[in-house]
Amino acid sequence: MSAPLQILGGRYEVGELIGRGGMAEVHKGHDTRLGRPVAIKLLRSDLARDPTFLSRFKREAQSAAGLNHASIVAVYDSGDEIVTESGGAQHDIPYIVMEYVSGRTLRQVLTEDGPLEPREAARITEGVLEALSYSHRMGIVHRDIKPANVMIADDGSVKVMDFGIARAVADTSATMTQTQAVMGTAQYLSPEQAQGQTVDARSDLYSTGCMLFELLTGRAPFIGESPVSIAYQHVGEKPPLASDFAPHEISNELDAVVLHSLEKRRDDRYQDATSFRSDLQSARMGRAVSAAAWTGLERYRRELGSPVTDPNGATAVAAAAAAGAGVGAAQTEVYSTVTGGNGAPPTEVVGPAVGAAGGRPVAYRQGPDTSTMVPLDDEDDRRRGGMGWLWGALAALALVGILWFALTNLLSPGEHEVQQVNVEDVVGLQIDVAESRLRAQNLVPERVETAAEEPPGQVISQDPVGGTPVEVGSTVTLTVSTGPGEVEVPSLDGLTETEAAAELLKLNLTLGEVTKVDNSTEPEGTIIGQTPSAGSLVEPGSKVNIQVSSGLVEVPNVRGLLQSVAQSNLADRLLQHRVTYRESTEFEEGRVLSQDPESGGLVPHGTIIELVVAQAPAPTPTQSTPVEPTEEPTEPPPGDGEGEGD
Repeated sequence: MSAPLQILGGRYEVGELIGRGGMAEVHKGHDTRLGRPVAIKLLRSDLARDPTFLSRFKREAQSAAGLNHASIVAVYDSGDEIVTESGGAQHDIPYIVMEYVSGRTLRQVLTEDGPLEPREAARITEGVLEALSYSHRMGIVHRDIKPANVMIADDGSVKVMDFGIARAVADTSATMTQTQAVMGTAQYLSPEQAQGQTVDARSDLYSTGCMLFELLTGRAPFIGESPVSIAYQHVGEKPPLASDFAPHEISNELDAVVLHSLEKRRDDRYQDATSFRSDLQSARMGRAVSAAAWTGLERYRRELGSPVTDPNGATAVAAAAAAGAGVGAAQTEVYSTVTGGNGAPPTEVVGPAVGAAGGRPVAYRQGPDTSTMVPLDDEDDRRRGGMGWLWGALAALALVGILWFALTNLLSPGEHEVQQVNVEDVVGLQIDVAESRLRAQNLVPERVETAAEEPPGQVISQDPVGGTPVEVGSTVTLTVSTGPGEVEVPSLDGLTETEAAAELLKLNLTLGEVTKVDNSTEPEGTIIGQTPSAGSLVEPGSKVNIQVSSGLVEVPNVRGLLQSVAQSNLADRLLQHRVTYRESTEFEEGRVLSQDPESGGLVPHGTIIELVVAQAPAPTPTQSTPVEPTEEPTEPPPGDGEGEGD
């Protein structure tokens, strides 16, 4: 690049170099007209004659100029400047004037600070997904999401930039291969990009998953010696789990989200940025993620021979071991209940009794058969003669004892043997219903309340979990939601009133006062501000007031200004103009004589302002007055007169 240009478009001062990429250089600049800092992106002079790069550079300006979102770097202006090289050759250098963001790229953050904490990585990725959700709604696919294209401002806000290879969603020819070269960055290519297929919004989500993996681990999911080898891995190899490389502890839920975003088939991964962001937010806040993401993690671990986890992080093997520990390690025994009668219940399978003689259930003990004892007593009476009455009394006492033993041990076995039931799963039920069902199982419910996203009074977990065998009379602890404690207010910038209401409803918030704001360059009905601000923590049910663009702007006073300046001022307010010229000596040529409507009024975006511009009067032609010839006395010719008659 030759020496930096001093002024672009007669308006933008070019300052220090703040960034350099493969296609362009970025300078800090100053907008002299509006008095604000800007970033100026200049195509490298050695690429300025290449039609491919010229087209890509101009497409970036066109793509980003149509996007107006708090998480996307805004494009203010674009143009071309003629540059004269040292040899005297001249050529155009296109430039883009963008919003200046004071901060660092994610690439710089990773290089200087290393992997991020899981919560911070999730928060930043949510911001990127918010920007992608908007750009996809506007019909633009970024196609090059990576850490170098994401800015983190000094205030922590997230800004997505560089739509240099963006394409419209409807552009069916938007493949990733041109002239046998893969466009994009190999570490973040989706499988369909690597294969040269058409791309859509889901390709951006795969790249975002790769970026999230790197934020968590400090490395890309696939690493190779060349871009081609990395591309092959994107197409054919399983991605590793982020938790295997991350220096910080990563929850199973976050692992599931990252893994689901890296599915090979685009139909198997997240279908839109909103669902990706919702799952990521749930993982960050410790809530359950979608069934599709969780099932993918379970399938992944089964294929690798790892234990399959439940949504609470406990493995199935551990759960079985815990259940076994609750009922004892001894093998269960099968026996018949000794209740007698034709209505005896069928055989039961129960655990070993505790405290029974010989380690066997009391029901196994068989009392003496009373039918054989009477003959025995009679035989003793006959043998002992006169002592029969005494033996008879002893036999009666023995019979009473046997009957008492039978009543207390045989006919009431439940008092001495351990009875068990499988705990009913009551998660998701209201606490009153859950307690009623557990009491019906002769279990003792005990509630513990906690703040959660679930509706108040809903059971969100139980201990022991449903299906666990426990002794009758055991206590089951139920964790009950009291409702959310505090809710994080989402960013509503760029949404419509209807979209904002739906977004707030998901978080148990309500739409408050709607205020129309004039003099905004946002389309009519677009949210340009909110109270409380995005990221604030509020009570559930709180109202969020919004400020919405009215679509009206105040007509500026351009009378007396040069035509070019007047037109620029009108364009800054999204107003159009129509110019007529009139000869005048009131103002110098090229200045605005009058405008209609007059300044100060409010008009809709796109209103045509009639401008009358001074034109110098045509010069008046000089008319010459013909001079009448004057008659002078005629002198007589010589020789005439005297002597004539002589």
